[in-house]
Amino acid sequence: MNPNLLIVDDEQHTREGLELALEDKFEIFLASNPTEASNVMEAEELDVVLTDLKMGNHSGMSVIDMAIQLPNKPICIMMTAYGEVDVAVEAMKRGAYDFLAKPVNLEKLELLIKRGIDSKRLRTENAELHQRLDKKFNFQEILGQSSALEEVLEKVKLVAPSKATVLLDGETGTGKELVAQSIHQNSSMSRGPFVPVHCAALPANLLESELFGHEKGAFTGASEKRIGRFESANKGTLFLDEIGEIDLSTQVKLLRFLETKSIERLGSLKSIGIDTRLVCATNKNLFEMTKKGQFREDLYYRLNVVTIKLPALREREDDILLLLEHFISHFSEENNFPIPNLTPETIRILNTYSWPGNIRELRNFCENLVVLNRGGEITPYELDPRFFSENEIEPKSVEIQKPSLSVEENEKRLLRNALLKSGGNRTKAAEMMGISRRTLHRKLSKWPELDVGKIYDK
Repeated sequence: MNPNLLIVDDEQHTREGLELALEDKFEIFLASNPTEASNVMEAEELDVVLTDLKMGNHSGMSVIDMAIQLPNKPICIMMTAYGEVDVAVEAMKRGAYDFLAKPVNLEKLELLIKRGIDSKRLRTENAELHQRLDKKFNFQEILGQSSALEEVLEKVKLVAPSKATVLLDGETGTGKELVAQSIHQNSSMSRGPFVPVHCAALPANLLESELFGHEKGAFTGASEKRIGRFESANKGTLFLDEIGEIDLSTQVKLLRFLETKSIERLGSLKSIGIDTRLVCATNKNLFEMTKKGQFREDLYYRLNVVTIKLPALREREDDILLLLEHFISHFSEENNFPIPNLTPETIRILNTYSWPGNIRELRNFCENLVVLNRGGEITPYELDPRFFSENEIEPKSVEIQKPSLSVEENEKRLLRNALLKSGGNRTKAAEMMGISRRTLHRKLSKWPELDVGKIYDK
């Protein structure tokens, strides 16, 4: 995707001439004065602003002043006439990257823009690096106090300073990428990039090119050279999630990298040395896959230098309430909604639920809870049917004991409990309540929000 460039000049032929010369390499936006420039800045995220100094009664200084106040500050370059160097230097003091004298030399302009964009990229990378370094040996993003999690973090502290290949083993949603990031941040490679690749999300015919890159013409559609993720992760960490999904031909290339620390791009015979820490993750039993010929045995042992088993959320019962409180507070703050209050009975049900989707399921549940309820008390009455079907809770155990309930409210809650207990089966629910199916239909027409059967039908 080409960078966005705003050209501000009151001379039409200058604007259009620059647009014609640069349109192949940039997305061009034009403005003839600071007001038009301001409108473009509000509508578009700019990478570069190229402005004339004098535009009739307007000054390019105001364009510079507006640009440097943007959240994503663009590279600002001033165009000046002969004898205006002092003013251009003042513009640089106020935030401009550099200046060029008119008439503009296009070759110098393109070089200046390239240097400016590279400089901006380096500043961004340095800022991200400092953020990562500040988090070193800080596991605040990994929440929990259970002994199962503490065991994982102790292993991370031991293995992180080394360059050993690490295999993270655990169910989907247990936080494998977060642990991989912690290994990277606490390693000697932390100053380099952390590059994640979700192998299951890429077709087999694209994964090899994505990992190792390709040369121009390597296959149909390869119109230019592409740098793969291994090269992008040089001097850093490459995280391969769902490693069990890669095909056997790609496994051979991965094994070669582990043996030689080098790769070959598709369409090339030249070996490229790569200094990259490899962290892999899987939710499959790779050892069993080797017995079935689905995964190379030699690669398995190469990857299995250090294995860290991530516990499922059901094995971290002490952490469930902590995670619930954290995510509910997070989504309430993010959406500016009041924090809902979980009743003791609700907490008991959530704490005994197995959370088959692990932390990912719990996180999504909390977001749904905050968005749909917006504060107030969360009783078992507000929970999804899945929590009841698993816990086999009797309807009477989820009745809300409030002496002030009206007859209608009691009837609604009895109906809801019957539907929950019956798994959404209306016939069974009617039998449990001692009413006809026709009567139950009539009541659901009156109170459609109680129809948990719709949830089961999804």
